[in-house]
This record gives sequence, structure tokens and C-alpha cells, in this order.
Amino acid sequence: MLSKINTAGLLGINAFHVCCETDIGDGLPGIILIGSLSGEVKEAADRVKTAIKNSKISFYPRKIVINLSPAEIKKEGCGYDLPIAISILEALGVIKSDILSKSMFVGELSLSGAILPIKGILPIVIFAKEMGFENIFLPYDNLAEANIVSDIKNFGIKNLKDLIEILNNKKIYSENISTQIPMKKEYSDFSDVNGQILLKRAVQIAVAGRHNILFIGPAGTGKSMIAQRIPGIMPNMTDEEALEVSKIYSVCGLLNSKEPILKIRPYRSPHHTVSPQALSGGGRVPKPGEISLAHKGVLFLDELAEFKMNTIEVLRQPMENKIVSISRVNASIDYPADFMLVAATNPCKCGYYPDRNKCNCNEVQVRKYLSRISKPLLDRIDITVETSIIRYDELKGDFNNTSSNEIKKYIEKVRQIQLSRYSNYNFSYNSEIPPSLINTFCKLKEQDDIFLSNLYEMKKMSVRGLHKILKVARTVADFNEHIDIEHDDICEAISYRSLEDKYW
Repeated sequence: MLSKINTAGLLGINAFHVCCETDIGDGLPGIILIGSLSGEVKEAADRVKTAIKNSKISFYPRKIVINLSPAEIKKEGCGYDLPIAISILEALGVIKSDILSKSMFVGELSLSGAILPIKGILPIVIFAKEMGFENIFLPYDNLAEANIVSDIKNFGIKNLKDLIEILNNKKIYSENISTQIPMKKEYSDFSDVNGQILLKRAVQIAVAGRHNILFIGPAGTGKSMIAQRIPGIMPNMTDEEALEVSKIYSVCGLLNSKEPILKIRPYRSPHHTVSPQALSGGGRVPKPGEISLAHKGVLFLDELAEFKMNTIEVLRQPMENKIVSISRVNASIDYPADFMLVAATNPCKCGYYPDRNKCNCNEVQVRKYLSRISKPLLDRIDITVETSIIRYDELKGDFNNTSSNEIKKYIEKVRQIQLSRYSNYNFSYNSEIPPSLINTFCKLKEQDDIFLSNLYEMKKMSVRGLHKILKVARTVADFNEHIDIEHDDICEAISYRSLEDKYW
């Protein structure tokens, strides 16, 4: 008898349909699995056979051929155990149900017959809904995550025996779990930060227009402290953004029943010893890296000059295209990478240049240290701001600093200006203005145009660098409530790129 059961696999952060076909016939007894399978999928034969036996179901040894199609896509992971088991049991006549063709099955089986949780359940449930399936049977521990998706019936099952009884209408399914709303994470507040007025201003401009920003200055001047507070002043994620980010975290196994969906913007801060693959994604079984985990949030690279050069160079393409492309022989996978880069670095190895009272590094050593940050990468950073040593009197007393909530309200106001301006376009931040529309949205007055033209020729700037200045000037103008870009706005934007001459 031939059986067909629907399931799904993962390719990147998206699911694809897999049909599990089982044929039981004459021949040498055994289970034969075909269909371009990884090692863990091939091992399913022994797991499934033992799980069925320990679920008190016996059958005579037969020749069982199982095909997972489409054969041109390699199947990875243990989520195929459950559909393989159901397909075998239907072919044997143990399961007789009218809903099998309308349902999808995913899950790993233990030898006892228990159904174990798998990674990536959220994109699979979303895909099942889009494909028109009415039901999806999945591990009980994945149910909270699956319940995020509405308009599809999610069955959280603990073991194979229960599932068989439910499908044969011998047991009524009862859901005894509710999706918990994750507690809102409280980020550290900007009111804790004394001094660094210029740095806080630059950060607000960067967040308002989603501009990449680099802090450079001596150790202990608050670079990391301020970076950690940036997610707390970013506009709230939309439902679509939250679902998109949650899919990435689901594939990486970073969601749980207590936090089945991310409601706050991600903040990722990998150590400077991170490998290129861990940063960009990939591996034998490709999965998202830190860049994609920071999607719609902040990627903070502390001690940027300490990163290996080949590691930080992988940032260049994602910063431009907002995707990470992983190419393999059998597939090419794109991971989303729309993040705000926040980086910090000391000006030299000892961290005190240009203070000659403390710094012993010569100019060659300083240049060598900062040369680890290449000019092409630096060109992709919109704002570079210098931090200074905080005076003692700035650390004492209550300075009534602006709180994160107050800053966030104003940033959201600037955000609404951009949403309104770009409502007819496929981008929504000033930093995303394409080159073809620069002259439309970043138009300058005649005298400012001449001023910027002279600077462009004198500094031998790149076109990308020029466009970065104009985009930042547009954000500064929005921040200053100017309809058009004023001279002060363009001067402030230029000042955020002036440190290249000093340090590089």
C-alpha cells in the first residue's frame, strides 16, 4: 500500500514542502530511505522503527521504501521522523483518518515514542498556513511558538501513541497551553549617561535615520555604555518586523515557550574573536549568523580594530544590500540583514592617542592599528564621532539627563516624517535613499551645493561618501524640523565624517 504524508523542510529561514511517500511490499525486510538525505535523516529508520515498537504497535518485517521528495533539495534535521512514522503506520493500516491529506506533520522521535521539539517551527507553521493546510501536528514543546500563527489548527503532541489515538478518533485532543506574552525587556536608560553631549546627539541622529555609526576615543569614555542603550530609543517593531525577526531566531533555536516571539529589537554584540562564518552565517548546515540575528536591530562591534580584517570585511555586502548570500553547491541561501551597525574602537593599541601624556604609540603604530578598518568599510559608515575623557565634575551630582523614553518619543516623531515622505516608495529611512533619488530628497540651496562641490573636489571623496553626507544632512534637517536642508544641517553632517582626516 502507498501512503503520502505532508511535511516541510527548511532552506534558510523559509520552509519548503516535502512529500513523504511510503510503499510497503514484498522483498528483503528493512526500511530504505531515499531522496537526497543527510546522515541524521537516514538514521530516522532506526529511530522510527524503535519508537513504533515502544508505542505498543507491532508489525511483521516487510520491505518498506520511503521517499522524501523533491529529491533535488537535500533534507537536513530530525523533523522528518514524525511524518515518516505516520506514513508507515498509514501504509500498514494502523492509522485511518480523513484529515491526513489536509494536515502537515513535523517532529523528532525518541526511542520511547516521545515527540521531541525541533528548531524552525515558526517558519514551518507560516508555510503550512500559506499552503492551505488546515492542521499541523507538531511537538508539544513547540506549541507556544506555533500558536503565534492564527487561522491554522496547531496540535501539540507529546508522544506517538497519543497521536495515533487522536487520528483514529479514539482520543479527543485538548490543548492545555496558552501563548505567553513575553515580558518587555528593560534596556539601560540614557539618563544614566553624564557628559558626552556630542556623542549622544550623534547617536540620536543615527537612530532617527538608521545610519551606521562608529565611536572612536580613549578607553573608558562610555562607548560601550551608550551602545547598550541604543535599542531602548529605537522605534518599536511592527508586527511584520517582529514575525520576520522571530523566524530567524526560531531557525536558530533561540525561541522558547516563555518567549515565543520577539517584541523588542535585537541587540547583538559578538566578541572580536568571532569567525567570518559565525558573523555572516553558513557552516556545513547553513544557518544565520550574528549579522542576521541583528536584523531590524543593532549589531554592536566593540573594539572594531581588534577584529580580524577578513571577518569585518564580510560586513561590506550586507551593509549595502541588506541581505547575506550563502552559496553552496546544491543551493544558494539569502538571509535578511537589515541592521544598524554600531562600532567602537580605540584610536591606538594603548587606547590614549592623541594624548601624548599617556600614549606612547608613534604615528606608524597608530596608522597600522587603524588600518585594520579598511577605507571601503569606513566609507559605508555614515557617522564617525569622537569620544573624550569625562571630567570629574561631569560624574558627580544629578544632571537631570534626558531619559530614553523622552529621546524615543522625539525619534519616533522624526520616524513619522520619513514614513510620510517615502510612503510611495519601497524604503522608509533616510539612510536607504537610492542614488537615483538623492537629488530629489536631498536637494540643496545653490550656495550649499557649491560649498559641498568644493569640499568633494578638495577631499577627493567617493560618490558613496558624498551620498552619505547628504543622507545624514536630510536626517539632521528632519531632527531640526527643517523642511529643506539648511546650511547648518549640511555642516553638521560633514562634521560627522571629518575624523577620517584626523585618524585615517
